[in-house]
Amino acid sequence: MATAAAASASEAEAEPKAGPKAEGEEVEAKEARTRRKVLSRAVATATYKTVGPEWDQQEEGVSESDGDEEYAMASSAESSPGEYEWEYDEEEKNQLEIERLEEQLSINVYDYNCHVDLIRLLRLEGELTKVRMARQKMSEIFPLTEELWLEWLHDEISMALDGLDREHVYDLFEKAVKDYICPNIWLEYGQYSVGGIGQKGGLEKVRSVFERALSSVGLHMTKGLAIWEAYREFESAIVEAARLEKVHSLFRRQLAIPLYDMEATFAEYEEWSEDPIPESVIQNYNKALQQLEKYKPYEEALLQAEAPRLAEYQAYIDFEMKIGDPARIQLIFERALVENCLVPDLWIRYSQYLDRQLKVKDLVLSVHSRAVRNCPWTVALWSRYLLAMERHGVDHRVISVTFEKALSAGFIQATDYVEIWQAYLDYLRRRVDFKQDSSKELEELRSAFARALEYLKQEVEERFSESGDPSCLIMQNWARIEARLCNNMQKARELWDSIMTKGNAKYANMWLEYYNLERAHGDTQHCRKALHRAVQCTSDYPEHVCEVLLTMERTEGTLEDWDIAVQKTETRLARVNEQRIKAAEKEAALAQQEEEKVEQRKRARAEKKALKKKKKTRGSDKSKADEDDEKEWGDDEEEQPSKRRRVENSVPPAGEAEPGPEARPGLCGGSAPAAAEPPSEQQEQRAAARRRDAPRVPHDSSKDGVTVFVSNLPYGLREPAATLRPLFEACGDVVEVRPIFSNRGDFRGYCYVEFKEEAVALRALELDRQTVEGRPMFVSPCVDKSKNPDFKVFRYSTALEKHKLFVSGLPFSCTKEELEEICKAHGTVKDIRLVTNRAGKPKGLAYVEYENESQASQAVLKMDGMTIKENVIKVAISNPPQRKAPEKPEARKAPGGAMVPRQIYGARGKGRTQLSLLPRALQRPSATAAQAENGPASPPPAATEVPKMSNADFAKLLLRK
Repeated sequence: MATAAAASASEAEAEPKAGPKAEGEEVEAKEARTRRKVLSRAVATATYKTVGPEWDQQEEGVSESDGDEEYAMASSAESSPGEYEWEYDEEEKNQLEIERLEEQLSINVYDYNCHVDLIRLLRLEGELTKVRMARQKMSEIFPLTEELWLEWLHDEISMALDGLDREHVYDLFEKAVKDYICPNIWLEYGQYSVGGIGQKGGLEKVRSVFERALSSVGLHMTKGLAIWEAYREFESAIVEAARLEKVHSLFRRQLAIPLYDMEATFAEYEEWSEDPIPESVIQNYNKALQQLEKYKPYEEALLQAEAPRLAEYQAYIDFEMKIGDPARIQLIFERALVENCLVPDLWIRYSQYLDRQLKVKDLVLSVHSRAVRNCPWTVALWSRYLLAMERHGVDHRVISVTFEKALSAGFIQATDYVEIWQAYLDYLRRRVDFKQDSSKELEELRSAFARALEYLKQEVEERFSESGDPSCLIMQNWARIEARLCNNMQKARELWDSIMTKGNAKYANMWLEYYNLERAHGDTQHCRKALHRAVQCTSDYPEHVCEVLLTMERTEGTLEDWDIAVQKTETRLARVNEQRIKAAEKEAALAQQEEEKVEQRKRARAEKKALKKKKKTRGSDKSKADEDDEKEWGDDEEEQPSKRRRVENSVPPAGEAEPGPEARPGLCGGSAPAAAEPPSEQQEQRAAARRRDAPRVPHDSSKDGVTVFVSNLPYGLREPAATLRPLFEACGDVVEVRPIFSNRGDFRGYCYVEFKEEAVALRALELDRQTVEGRPMFVSPCVDKSKNPDFKVFRYSTALEKHKLFVSGLPFSCTKEELEEICKAHGTVKDIRLVTNRAGKPKGLAYVEYENESQASQAVLKMDGMTIKENVIKVAISNPPQRKAPEKPEARKAPGGAMVPRQIYGARGKGRTQLSLLPRALQRPSATAAQAENGPASPPPAATEVPKMSNADFAKLLLRK
C-alpha cells in the first residue's frame, strides 16, 4: 500500500518537475528527496489506518485523495523555500545521525538504545529496506517489546499485497508471541488471520491461532477477556448450525475461569442461549467467582502500584506457588517478566521452577533462551542454560555454539568467565568415557582446558587486569582429572608446578591439596618432596605444614628421613619466629611514632591556647567559668560537632589553632575599637547577646518521629531559622526550626526541624545534601544515640551494584552535567552523584547509575582510562570495601597496655585538658586506683552523703591559703 501510494505520488510529481535540463543535478536531487519524503508520509498514513479504530482486519489501499494529499504536501514543501530548507537541514541531520548509529553498532552490537534510535530514524526517513534489516538484526540479538513488535507488524501489514506477503506477516507474528506474553499481539494475530479466511486452510488457521492464544493468555484475569470475546464473535459470524455448539463450548469454558467481568459474560450467555443454562455450568461459574475473590487482592495491588511492580508480582507468584496450578504459575511468571525482563533473579526463579517441576523440553529451553537474551551479562543464566540443554539431550554442536555466545556476552567481572568455563568443562568431562585410553571426547576436553587457560590469560586479563582465577581452580580440576580418571600423574605434576609458580606457593592449603593428590595417586617419594618444598615456601601456616611432614616421617620414614625433617622444620620455624618478631617491632615503632605525633599536636594546641589566653583583655564582663563552660543549650544528642569555634563556612583541620580574638572582634571581650567595627557586626553582637540570654529549651525526645536533625550548616548563617524554614515548608507544615547556639550566642552549625506529621518528616529527608550558602546540608532522622548507640545513617548501598559505576580521578572542575554528557553515550543514565567533602568541595569521585547491568558493563569498557580535562579517570563496577566496625567503647587500652574502661574519664571521655576543676579539698582518691605501698588497698569505706554546699562555701574553699 505504502509502495503504491509512493508510486502514484511520484507520478503526480512528474508534471511540475518537467522543466529544462539546465537545472541539472540540483533538480534531480530535489526530486529524490521529495520522493523519499512522500514515501515516509505514505508509511505513516498506512500505519495510522492500520491501527485506527475503524480498521476492519482487511488489507486497505490508498485512496486517490490520499495520493492527492501527499502530492499537495510535497508540492507545498517545494514551493516554500524556507520550509524546504528546514526539511533539507532536518534530513541531513538525520542522515548523519543514522551513519553515526550504524558505526556505533558496528563497534558494539549489544547497544539496545542504539538499535531503537536507528530504527526510529530509518522509519522516519522512509528507508523501508533498511528498516526491515535493522529490525531483523535487533530481533536476533534482543527480544523486542510489545510496542516495537506492534509497530513492526503494522508496517508490514500495511504493505502486504499478496499471499507471500501474508505468509511473511504470519512468520513475524510467530516470532513476536515467543518473546513475551502479550495479549495485544495475540489479539492482533487472531484478527489478522481472519482476513485470510478465504484462502486455503484459512478457517483452520484462524481457529488454531485463537486456541493457542487462549492457551497462552486465556487465564489472564484482566486482559484475557478480549481474546475470549474475539474468538466468540468470529464463531458467531459463521452462519452454520453446527457452529452454535462451538459458541456454547466457548461460553462454558470461559465461565469456568476466574476473569474480570464474569457477571457480564454470564448475563450475555443467558441472553444468547435459547435453552436453560445447565446446572454443571452454573456450578463451575460459581466456583470461578469464589476463586476470583481470592485473586482480587493481588490483581488490585498490581493495578494500584506503579511499574515495574516487582514486589507485587513476587507476592502474587508466592501465592500461586502455594496453590500449585502449573498453568497459572507459568502465566504469572510471564506477566511479571513483561515488566521486569531485566531482573536476572526473576528469570532464575522461573527457570528453576520449570527445571524441577514441569520438565517440558520445549518450554524449558525456550525460557532459558529468552533469559540469556534479556540478561546476557548474567553468567548464572548461561550456566543454567548449558545444564538444561545437557539435561534434555541437545546436540553437542548446539551446546558448543551456545557456549561461544556466552563468551561474547560481555560479563562484567573476571570471575564470571571462570564460572562459565567451569560449567562448559564439566559438561565436556561428563561426555568422556574414561574406560578408554584415548577418545575424541577426551582430546576435546584437554584442548578445552588448554584453551580456557589461554583465554583467561589473554582475553580476561587484558580487560580486567586479572584472570579471575587466582587460585587456579580450572588448572586444579584438570590436574585431578588427569590423576584420578586418566592415571596420568606426570601431567598432573606439571600442572601443579604451574599452579605454584603463579603465586600460590606461599599458601599451605595449596601444598596440602597437592600432597593429598600425590598420596592418593602418586608415591611416597613425591609426597616427601612436595612437603619439603612446602616447608620452605609456606608463609601463612608453616606450623601446620611442618606437623604434616613430621607425621608422615614418623609413620613411613627412616631415621635419616626423620632427622632431615626435624632439622628443616626447626630451622624454618626459627626463621619464621624471627620474622614475626621483627614485624611486631616495626609495628610497635609505627604505633609509637603515631602516639608521639598525637602528643605533639596536643602540646601545640595547648601552647596556642595558652598564648591566646594571654592576649585576652582583662576588662571582659565574662567570668572565667563562663568562658570554660561550652555546653550547648537545647541539645541532648550525644554526638555533637566539635567545640572549637569556626570562622564563617570553613572547617579547620585537625590540629589547626582557632583564630585569635583579633580575628573575631567583640565576640569574646576583644579590645578592637568600636569605631572600626561595621554596623553589621554590631547588630550581630546584639543578636548574639539576645540568643545568649534566651531561655534554654531542652530537646523533647518524644517528638523524634516528627523531627529531623540538620547538620553541616554554615557557621556564619545569620538567621538559621528564617533561612531554613522556606526550604522545609516545601515538604509540609513546619512547627518549629530550632537552631543550636553556644553560651556565647554563636550558631553551632546544626538544628532541629519539627513537623506536624511523621510523613512530612520522612519527605524532608529527601533534602539531604541540598546546598545552603555553598555548603551541603545533612538531613538525618532524629534518633537518641544513648538508646540506639549503633544507629548510623548512610543512604547509599555498600554492596556490589552491577548497574552502578565508580569513577575516580575526575578533575575537580568537572560538573555533573559534563559527566552526564560523557556517560549517556553508553546507555541511559538514571543518576549521577559527585562525591564532596563536608564543605561541598568535590573530591574527584563520582557514582554513575545506569538503567541495567549491560549498559554499565559497556560503559566500563569504553570509559576506563579515558582522559577528561587532562585527567585520566578510572571506571569500575561499584563495589565499596567493607566498612571497619568501630572500636567497642566498653574497653580501651591504657598507655601501659592494660584494658581500662572508658567510664574512668566520664561520660564524654577524656577532656581536652588534664586540669582538674574540682578543688583539692573535695577530691577523693578513686577506689580502683588506690593502692597501698606494700599490698592491695583496703576496702573502700561505705558511701556517705556529702552535705550540700552553697556558692559562698565554694568561694571560701577557693580563697583558702
